[in-house]
Amino acid sequence: MDIEGRAKIRDKYSNGKRSPNFSKQDTEAGVHDNPTNKSWRMVLTLAYQSLGVVYGDLATSPLYVYKNTFAEDIQHSESNDEIFGVLSFIFWTLTLIPLLKYVFIVLRADDNGEGGTFALYSLLCRHARVGLLPSGQLADEELLGYKKSDCGAEDAGRRGVVSVVRRELERRHVLQRILLVLALIGTCMVIGDGILTPAISVFSAVSGLELSMSKEQHKYVEVPIACVILICLFALQHYGTHRVGFLFAPIVVTWLLCISMIGLYNIIHWNPHVYQALSPYYMYKFLRKTQRSGWMSLGGILLCITGSEAMFADLGHFSQLSIKIAFSFLVYPSLILAYMGQAAYLSKHHIIESDYRIGFYVSVPEKIRWPVLAIAILAAVVGSQAIITGTFSIIKQCSSLGCFPKVKIIHTSSKVHGQIYIPEINWTLMVLCLAVTIGFRDTKRLGNASGLAVITVMLVTTCLMSLVIVLCWHKSIFLAVCFILFFGTIEALYFSASLIKFLEGAWVPIVLSLIFMAIMCIWHYGTIKKYEFDVQNKVSINWLLQLGPNLGIVRVKGIGLIHTDLVSGIPAIFSHFVTNLPAFHQVLVFLCIKSVPVPYVRPEERFLVGRVGPKEYRMYRCIVRYGYRDFHKDDIEFEKDLVCSIAEFIRNDHSATPNGNTPELEKEEKMSVVRSGIRFQEEDENVDDKPGPSGSREIQSPLIGPEKKKKKKVRFVVPESSKIDAATREEMRELMEAREAGMAFILGHSYVKSKSGSGLFRRFIINFVYDFLRRNSRGPSYAVSIPHASTLEVGMVYHV
Repeated sequence: MDIEGRAKIRDKYSNGKRSPNFSKQDTEAGVHDNPTNKSWRMVLTLAYQSLGVVYGDLATSPLYVYKNTFAEDIQHSESNDEIFGVLSFIFWTLTLIPLLKYVFIVLRADDNGEGGTFALYSLLCRHARVGLLPSGQLADEELLGYKKSDCGAEDAGRRGVVSVVRRELERRHVLQRILLVLALIGTCMVIGDGILTPAISVFSAVSGLELSMSKEQHKYVEVPIACVILICLFALQHYGTHRVGFLFAPIVVTWLLCISMIGLYNIIHWNPHVYQALSPYYMYKFLRKTQRSGWMSLGGILLCITGSEAMFADLGHFSQLSIKIAFSFLVYPSLILAYMGQAAYLSKHHIIESDYRIGFYVSVPEKIRWPVLAIAILAAVVGSQAIITGTFSIIKQCSSLGCFPKVKIIHTSSKVHGQIYIPEINWTLMVLCLAVTIGFRDTKRLGNASGLAVITVMLVTTCLMSLVIVLCWHKSIFLAVCFILFFGTIEALYFSASLIKFLEGAWVPIVLSLIFMAIMCIWHYGTIKKYEFDVQNKVSINWLLQLGPNLGIVRVKGIGLIHTDLVSGIPAIFSHFVTNLPAFHQVLVFLCIKSVPVPYVRPEERFLVGRVGPKEYRMYRCIVRYGYRDFHKDDIEFEKDLVCSIAEFIRNDHSATPNGNTPELEKEEKMSVVRSGIRFQEEDENVDDKPGPSGSREIQSPLIGPEKKKKKKVRFVVPESSKIDAATREEMRELMEAREAGMAFILGHSYVKSKSGSGLFRRFIINFVYDFLRRNSRGPSYAVSIPHASTLEVGMVYHV
């Protein structure tokens, strides 16, 4: 089942009911089914919408490509060999990388409709056990989104190759770490691109003022105007892209039509024979004449494909077909015409009376320069908005998979949950973006920095795709080798040309990536070590059984939720708590919220519920599973879903044998996926005053009475067909009593310290860096808005 826009599906399930037809279009939630089943009208609508979200960065690249290419490395001569060679390189680069690689190959490697670096890594984690998330379970592989089906038949020979590759990856932990580091490098470079793209796009758009004022005036005006636009751009992020999203697509369409018409005019008016430069022969002539200078200028040519990765990264908001149509029929031809038009103009203007060398605006007719300048600034803002939103999204994914500290995530749209805002990241991006803008003050160094970030992400995608071809698609290993050799060689050539300019700006994405990489690796390392400590120090089920049915302590009314990262066993925090405080709630729930390597988990598969100990203990384990793009509900909705899931588990629980001889350890390990058919209602008035819904029965709490008239009353509405015995009814009544009494959240407040005898570097990493990140990290998302009176923190020291 190929489902696009999965981020919007949960609106359909927010009331706990499943739609009768999962694949039909839900116009309110914006759900889109398989593109092959869509009408052409829907496909074209999505293609139009994608222009404003996906192609803003790619569409504004003509502003700075020629200017960066001819900055210093090569000169424009009267023979036109240089300008025609650059045009030939631009044409074939746009054709081979965005069109051939991404549109026709990489877009097919979606993860249940989602794309991006983490989507590729998620696919590999599911087809080979290479994921380093410590809380994985076999039950996770039964999720619908966890399917391992390939896109074609495979013969015995290919199965053998796949088995060999999978076995080597699963056996060698070094290869697994390399794979994770590779994914993190791509992620860090995307974050770096989120800093550099707004800077170079806005700065290049504003640079059009250079042709209307003197150089002395221009240098004092350009940077302040660019900084003001950038500050406004980041300051408006908290409103959400949906408030101005309807303007995005018209702006990009207007810009694409504008540059294509200008390009067509320049071709006809100045040099109709410029199309000859599309021949690959001009690339050979260019390199033969310019040699080392021509190779170094490839770093500027590379900028023509900035933003190509967005076609794959933003796949979840659209469909493969819509993105292919938008690029193939509008974006690609418009860009080609724009670059050809600039080349045609420059081929007849060998001496440009300006110290600013070759830029976009010199080829724009003077009468329309001001309108084009205004449209260019708007288009640059749109392109910057897309990469900033993408940075928020990828930070959320990293945080969900345990590779980044928990941050505050604000959902700016009630319908489209993929639109998020992260305040800490937003202001960090703004400060860094202003720093590089003020520090460099020209497009050359900004272009060198942005080019290296872009090509690194593409190299990572190529490497991961070669593994996807073998492990996920079950194609010939020869095909995977050809893929990585062909595209990897092209990208490695551009990478070397960008890396050679390390001191001229290319150091910026490297330094930024190293900083973010260090944060991610340290956080991931500390998280794993903390989990390993929990596993080694968890309490056995025998210890629980020795306490007896009363657990040796006083049971008070209410529900106690103990947050733990463990998916089995009793956490040490529980024994630490009851040892120091001999009282606990009548219903105890060990709650584990974890992420699984799929983009979305269907609501009916989210809750995994089981018992801890015998029935009379009234202790449960609830594992709540979220995908790396899932939306976490607020605390009120979460509590209702949690209680209903436990009630549904109680109703369907038949694990105990009639004589009660089922081994208790087996009970502990048995978990069930719960799709709640029980509805939860909470009212102020006496429920006896109202008849229940038709076709259902109510199980009410015995606390209901005249003296409790103004208290919140809880009831479970059970389907009429359900058969409930006396013991089950009693257990559900106790759950309702506990819910009426209230819920308390017991959170572990951990202090992580390195073991005695650890080396100096390890002590520094754990005791200082990880401890600093942990103290500034947010707690579980459901606990953010819980009143302090309902929260209890239990402190423990972890020696890792």
